[in-house]
Amino acid sequence: MADWTETYRPQSLSELRGNDKARDALREWATSWDDHCEAAILHGSPGIGKTSAAHALAADMGWETVELNASDQRTADVIERFAGRAAQNATLAGSVASGDAGGDTSGGRQLVILDEADNIHGNYDRGGASAITRLVKSSGQPIVLIANEFYDMSRGLRNACREIEFRDVSKRSIVPVLRDICRREGIEFDTDALDRIAEANSGDLRGAVKDLQAVAEGKDRLVLEDVVTSDRDRSMDLFPFLDAVLKEQSAEAALQSAYAVDETPDDLTAWIEHNLLSVYTAREAISAYDALSNADRWLGRVRASQNYSYWRYATDNLAAGVAAARDEPKGGWTRYRRPQFWGSSDSTREELCQQIAERSGVSMAIARREILPYLSAMTHHCKPRELTVAMAAAYDLDEEGVAFVTGSGKTTKKVASIVKDAQAIREAVMTEHTADAFAPRADEPDTTDDAATTGPEAIGPNGAGEDAGHTNEDEAESADDDPGDDENTATDDGQAGLSDFI
Repeated sequence: MADWTETYRPQSLSELRGNDKARDALREWATSWDDHCEAAILHGSPGIGKTSAAHALAADMGWETVELNASDQRTADVIERFAGRAAQNATLAGSVASGDAGGDTSGGRQLVILDEADNIHGNYDRGGASAITRLVKSSGQPIVLIANEFYDMSRGLRNACREIEFRDVSKRSIVPVLRDICRREGIEFDTDALDRIAEANSGDLRGAVKDLQAVAEGKDRLVLEDVVTSDRDRSMDLFPFLDAVLKEQSAEAALQSAYAVDETPDDLTAWIEHNLLSVYTAREAISAYDALSNADRWLGRVRASQNYSYWRYATDNLAAGVAAARDEPKGGWTRYRRPQFWGSSDSTREELCQQIAERSGVSMAIARREILPYLSAMTHHCKPRELTVAMAAAYDLDEEGVAFVTGSGKTTKKVASIVKDAQAIREAVMTEHTADAFAPRADEPDTTDDAATTGPEAIGPNGAGEDAGHTNEDEAESADDDPGDDENTATDDGQAGLSDFI
């Protein structure tokens, strides 16, 4: 039996079920491609029609397709040899059309489809990600990248493409597709059976069609008792989980969603915290942050004791607690953003934590768990500027460090000016703290000119300098006369805190 997912793949965008907004955005991208020449990234959960939409678009536009998928060896060499060649060269039909003043050049284009663009990683794909970024920036042909996780791709690649998000297909959009397939296959059906298949697949249209084929094979009629696929385990994706907690579901339903999503409570807490203010009002956020604080305490116990049974208490707070803080369901669409620390390397974070630990006189664990998150929250996107400058001065951060903590681009003029001002503050503070430590004493001659003297005349009878009258007792007495010197010891030891610079 032929695979129904291929047999009944949409042949035109008009046949695509669900995701009307994404479909219209894709069509607009294609018809205006000559004006912007951007690549497009179609991203969303598996099985919701991204690849089918790309092929249907090509059919509507009269474009040929060149597809590079996960089964190919996607090194830089392969990408440049196959996809790159297709992206740079017009087809024969395109060349003929372009030579005809009255011809439609759009019909002769090639659509380059790169499937699973978020899974290019490791030694096997070495150089592949960079090759794709170069490709989309210089292509002479339209390119569509297919991805499940938009944020698993590099920032440079994401910024070079137009983002088109495909959402999970609703049950009411899946059922008509199943109904149409049954009619075309000559299979009678009970509506309840199709509803059960659609509900069990939770937005995965391709999975629903596969399940229908599995239960309908060899049958003339499909009834509810025939459907045995409803218990198939399918985890919830991250973005629908965020919608469930922050916008849609009750506390109890949000908790069930947390158990369904395939992420650890640590990661879920970070995602919710980073996106909370994009959805909640200030009053709602106060209660939600209390719940997140409790979740973080339980996560701290997990880290300290390695007792992962405490995870369930963290999940109670991050899901049910945050959802309960919402006064009412929220509507509309929200662009969820990845927690800022995830985009940078672990080595950068560890270097920063070490720098903070040394200057604050604390352990790496405290710097990592308690100080760095607070610095990030206080100086998000370099606001307020004065506090950001003080922080950069206190911990002697360079542009990369400031960018990491604040979530700003390290090449921006804003970050560069903050680092410059911070260095000026450090120099002023160091000058103030040293005072006249290097100036000659009033009761001794200025020996600056003799500083280079290294001969015996510079050494006293006891191996000390000629100023034999300057004894240890004098030094102690001098220290007692100037109690202000004690206040500078923290700076001399490199232990200056943020308060010293504010």
